[in-house]
Amino acid sequence: MSLISTQTVAEHATSSSCWIIVHGKVYDVTDFLPEHPGGSKIILKYAGVDATEAYDPIHPPDAITTHLPKDKHLGVVDPNTVIKVVKEVTAEEKNRQELMMARPSLDAIVNLHDFEAVAKGILPPKAWAYYSSASDDEITIRENRAAYQRIWFRPRVLRDVSVVDWSTTILGRRSSLPVYISATALGKLGHPDGELNLTRAAGKHGVIQMIPTLASCAFDEIIDAAVPGQVQFLQLYVNRDREITRKYVQHAEKRGVKGLFITVDAPQLGRREKDMRMKFVDESGVAKVQENQSGVKKDEGVARAISSFIDPSLSWKDIPWFKSITNMPIVLKGVATPEDALMAYDYGLAGIVLSNHGGRQLDTARSGVENLIEVVAALKTRGPWPNPKFEVFVDGGVRRASDVLKAIALGASAVGVGRAFMYSFCAYGQDGVEKAFQIFRDELEMNMRLLGARTIDDLTPDMVDANALHSHVGLTPVDNLYNTTCEFLPFDPVMFLLIPCFEDQPLALAQFKNKL
Repeated sequence: MSLISTQTVAEHATSSSCWIIVHGKVYDVTDFLPEHPGGSKIILKYAGVDATEAYDPIHPPDAITTHLPKDKHLGVVDPNTVIKVVKEVTAEEKNRQELMMARPSLDAIVNLHDFEAVAKGILPPKAWAYYSSASDDEITIRENRAAYQRIWFRPRVLRDVSVVDWSTTILGRRSSLPVYISATALGKLGHPDGELNLTRAAGKHGVIQMIPTLASCAFDEIIDAAVPGQVQFLQLYVNRDREITRKYVQHAEKRGVKGLFITVDAPQLGRREKDMRMKFVDESGVAKVQENQSGVKKDEGVARAISSFIDPSLSWKDIPWFKSITNMPIVLKGVATPEDALMAYDYGLAGIVLSNHGGRQLDTARSGVENLIEVVAALKTRGPWPNPKFEVFVDGGVRRASDVLKAIALGASAVGVGRAFMYSFCAYGQDGVEKAFQIFRDELEMNMRLLGARTIDDLTPDMVDANALHSHVGLTPVDNLYNTTCEFLPFDPVMFLLIPCFEDQPLALAQFKNKL
């Protein structure tokens, strides 16, 4: 590759000739400007300069090299022309550093909720908004948690629980926990090592990781970070260009991925308003396909900026094609009804995930664990249950080992956990993930003993009371309109009792009343 001076790069800083620097290499992205999912303005902001810092948190390292034609890879930046710039620490970053220094020690973390509290305190606003947001009024995300709290245990006693074993198999692969790491996107928004924190911790502790399509780290980088024999699954958003999807899936299988989880509940992303308010995409940034259209949304946040490639035409007719391009077991992620569960079974798939996308898609959709009862009942009509050829997983709202045991007792094979593990590495890196695993182990040991279950196979429906599961409590959001417009009569008894003290001081009395 030829050497290119930074001065030369700086001469190409317009929409008619746009060069950028990423990881010390120069790229001509002029023709890509209209196609960028986040619009052209966000790229033009870094035209003629080094865009690495803005690029890294929201793109895999190989995104630009993979999707940009080779003739647009112009060369390497001449190091002799690089002007060293002392980066000024912003007030926001300084505050974040101080918060990191002040965060509680890892030893102080006693449950998974603690990780979320720390993450909220230290994450940049944009990252917190993306990770924590859910759709519309965020009713479903709260219901995901509340549903588990409506299931009650029926513990058995006088069983020898001196030794309990919570290991299991997931799609025929051994797992040290009845939990797998569910896919969450853009790990580098919260930690420089992104998803690698999960990979390294999972490999060390025998937990299965589901690799997200929208990871911040490159797919091969995640695979390379795994230890020999480590089991990994792939979460797939189906691309409009099926050839891209085919190559991606087959490459994953070649690299040793053991299961394909196709996301089926996101033909369009839900309105995640907390994320949208961050205006991740420049206000005037639109893609070429949006030009001259009315009603174009320019403030859809991080989620919208990274997901425009997802194919809304995905349907059941595509299932045979997926089965033809891979030998990996295929699981549909995002099933919500017995009808679709039976169709997945009849299509010969390996399983389903009962999921509402962490409450980020259709608001007021039911929780996965609530749907589990009806789905298991329907699948029993197809033969003996549990069925070794078809597994049912659940995700959404899991924060305790007791949640996991409840789902398994009701028929789930294992449970997916996404946000809780993500918050653990945002707050403490790989060490945080390992602590999260330990918390699960400690809680599993205690709860299984108290429940009278020596192994995962001992968990049966009669150990839980789910009669109240369908009794939805009122989750109506706070009426912010009323709270911000209604003005109450101000009355402070103590202050009114003081009024007589100012009877001989008219000016002071007037000033005092103004404060009431």
